[in-house]
Amino acid sequence: MTKVAIVTDSVTNLPTEIADQYNIQSALANIIWSGEELRDGVDITPNEFYTRLAKADEIPTTSQATPIAFKEIFDGLVAKGHEILAATTSSKLSGMYSSAIQARNMLPDAKIEVIDSLTGSMALGWPLIKVAQLANEGAPLKSCKTYLEKALKNVGILLMVDTLEFLHRGGRIGGAQRFLGTALNFKPILEVTDGAFEGLERVRTRVKALNRLVDLFIDRIGERRPIHLGVLHANAQELAEELLAKVSQKVELAQSIIAEIGPAVGVHLGPGAVGLTFMAGIE
Repeated sequence: MTKVAIVTDSVTNLPTEIADQYNIQSALANIIWSGEELRDGVDITPNEFYTRLAKADEIPTTSQATPIAFKEIFDGLVAKGHEILAATTSSKLSGMYSSAIQARNMLPDAKIEVIDSLTGSMALGWPLIKVAQLANEGAPLKSCKTYLEKALKNVGILLMVDTLEFLHRGGRIGGAQRFLGTALNFKPILEVTDGAFEGLERVRTRVKALNRLVDLFIDRIGERRPIHLGVLHANAQELAEELLAKVSQKVELAQSIIAEIGPAVGVHLGPGAVGLTFMAGIE
């Protein structure tokens, strides 16, 4: 039986130990900083990135993994006899999907399915973990794709950022544009809706914003169970732990992790951001 291999991109923020456990390979985004090109999570770690960002006069930019980068991953897997299911960060937030499609088209004889997740980070990560489990159990490519598409309809991302300046500079601000110019003591709450950032609310103080994040999360999941939760943070571990504790007091979680927001995403959200990424109602 041909085994299905799972591929994604580094914007998914899958913790390395989880990606290794389930053999999920990622094409790496690039951080462009003062003329230097750094591979996301390899040439610069989250800790190094946020330390440098705090002192930087110049804000870095990002570029998606190239079609050749995806093709190199695909080539290696095809050579081992694998069929491939690739799912990328939303095409409205990144060029990863376009690169993966181009790479697939370079290998017309290989069995490769590419899905635009219309989400990102651990909202894509959770479905990938589950579909990787199916693949490791011998599920065929069609079944893996069907499961992944179903799972992606049951995910969500809610975020609190300290400032919208990073999203604005990076051109990813989308529907949160209306919150630009908000007073500094307000914390914007955002949601990824239809693949792009949407501004939900402006909440005064960080404490109130965290509580509001939890309320919105409870509203979004409704009665769906089980709940798989990823709490994200951009150099804000204590805030993430506090947020996870607040959620855990409200609902029972099937699985939860705290994950650092990597450089390719941190460029756009900025330090201090925290978020709830979830999959609910999918076994």
